[in-house]
Amino acid sequence: MRESEVPRRILLVDCDAFFVQVARLEDPEGAGRAPLLIVGGSPSGRGVVTSASYEARKFGVRSAMPTAHALRLCPDATVVSTPRGSISRRSKDVRDALMDLSPVVQAASVDEFYLDLTGTERLFAPESLEETAERFRLAVLERTGINVSIGGGTRRIIAKLASGPAKPAGVHIVPPGGEEAFLHTLDLADIPGIGPSLVEALKARGLIRVEDAWKVEREWLQRWFGERRGAWLYRRIRAVDSSEVDPRDHRKSISAERTFFEDVRSDEELQKRLLYLTGGVAATLRKQGFRARTITVKLRDHDFKTRQHSRTVPEPIESDTAIHDVARALLMELRETRRVPARLLGIGVTGLVEANTPRQLALFEESVPGETERERDISRAVDAVRNKFGKDAVVPARLVKPDSPDRKDPA
Repeated sequence: MRESEVPRRILLVDCDAFFVQVARLEDPEGAGRAPLLIVGGSPSGRGVVTSASYEARKFGVRSAMPTAHALRLCPDATVVSTPRGSISRRSKDVRDALMDLSPVVQAASVDEFYLDLTGTERLFAPESLEETAERFRLAVLERTGINVSIGGGTRRIIAKLASGPAKPAGVHIVPPGGEEAFLHTLDLADIPGIGPSLVEALKARGLIRVEDAWKVEREWLQRWFGERRGAWLYRRIRAVDSSEVDPRDHRKSISAERTFFEDVRSDEELQKRLLYLTGGVAATLRKQGFRARTITVKLRDHDFKTRQHSRTVPEPIESDTAIHDVARALLMELRETRRVPARLLGIGVTGLVEANTPRQLALFEESVPGETERERDISRAVDAVRNKFGKDAVVPARLVKPDSPDRKDPA
């Protein structure tokens, strides 16, 4: 067998209920003693669930659910805020531990990491891949205090799917040649990328399990769902995936959002909140050495209707001023469409490129202005001051109230 034909050995390390674990580790006497734990929102019911303990999930509590609804399902649950700073630190701890164990590690998110162990058979002999994964799981737990589940297979998507039956704190490896049998144990809704609307469309045709859709020819899927979507679905059902585990694959987005304790009614107040969030996102963008091409603003109204607008600019931007100018325009477009009290505001940047990427000349003039080098220099100078004296050393004037010049957080 040629080297190129050797089956890949891919692992997906998934931190079990990561936000819950971090909350318990950070507050062992409080959250650590609460079996029914909800992370995200407030005890009053404001906000949205970020994560929930396995015990709370038995009551039907799920992520992205309004906290008020979660508390109706599980009234005895303890609600704590998301430990944001600790999340990043603990995620880095897990990644550092994995990098000491595996030659190739790629962070897919704060709580998921792909490992490529292809070519390590002799190095880890006589361990099987399952034994290696179990050794890694125990090593991460001992070093970081974080329980992980590990799925494995010959492709990234198979490894991700295998992490499901591995939960919690277990290992599940799909052996080479066993992919079809494994996939036939799953529902179509389990496959990444097959969302609720497509699941319902498939269900209407009597297709619920992967093994149901496996029998359908590509041509019929294309007739039903269109040529491109049908072809994609045919490949997705079979977990066709040639993507590599790339340690250089940086995060593809940076975002921040805030759920308000009381609904915000005025445009002026929302603009202030947006300014605060923009500063944090832009600072993180620069710290990681990126610029962004696309800005997105999300707004959740008092009745939980969620809306968002995005805009892609001609040249990638990084300064607070440029990002906020685009974000503010998007916010006002959302408000003009539906001006009702808001309970959540968020901003995200995507289309990230390295900050030193050469500028490309546009063929045509664009309506969205870029940013000046002066704006970039000012933002970097502010970063330097905040790094030295604290994040509140420099605050936009609009966020300083006359009666509280040292006010730190407008939210």
